[in-house]
Amino acid sequence: MYAIVEIAGQQFKVAKDQKVYVHRLKEEEGKKVSFHNVLLLEDGKNVTVGAPAIDGAAVEAKVVKHLKGDKVIVFKKKRRKGYQKKNGHRQFLTEIQIEGIIAKGAKKVEAKKEAAPKKETPKAKKETAPKTAAPKAKKEAPKAKETKKAAPAKKAAPKASADLSKNTVAELKAMAKAKGVEGYSSMKKAELIAALSK
Repeated sequence: MYAIVEIAGQQFKVAKDQKVYVHRLKEEEGKKVSFHNVLLLEDGKNVTVGAPAIDGAAVEAKVVKHLKGDKVIVFKKKRRKGYQKKNGHRQFLTEIQIEGIIAKGAKKVEAKKEAAPKKETPKAKKETAPKTAAPKAKKEAPKAKETKKAAPAKKAAPKASADLSKNTVAELKAMAKAKGVEGYSSMKKAELIAALSK
C-alpha cells in the first residue's frame, strides 16, 4: 500500500515504515504528525484518486530529527562583465518516518484553528475604520481648495493637531500660505503641523 501525499508544499510517494526528508516542520523531535492532504491511495489493485484530496484519508508519521541538507553551491556569472558571485545553501530539513496510512475515517484537528480567525474579524472591522477615514480626508481636500478662494474661510480652516495629521503636505502648505507662515515651502509635514497649531 502506498499513498501520494502533500507535505510542506511538496508531493511524496510514501509507504509504511519509509523515511522521508521534507522541508522543516514546526513539530518537535519525537512528536507524531498527520497529513490530511492525500492525493492518491493504492491498496493492492484498488487505486483511489482524490479531487484534489481524498476525504477522510491521512498519513501518520513521526518526526525523527531536524537537520540541514547537503551544501549546494549557487554560482552566478556574467561573462565579460567582471561579475561573479559564489554562495552556498543548506536547506533546513526534517526526517520523518511514516507510521501508517489511513484510508477512511481520519479526523482533522484543524477545526480548532478555524475558530481563531472568527475572533479576528472584529479586528478587521477596526482596521477598516481608518481606511474609511482616509477617503473622508480626500473629500475634505476639495473643500480646502474651495476655501483658498475665500480668505476669511482660510483663517477658520486650521483645526486641532490630530486633524492636521490627516491632511497631505500640499494641503498643509496651502493652509500655511493662507495663515501667512514664512518659509512654509521648505518645511516638512511635522513642522507645518507645529506652525499651524500655534
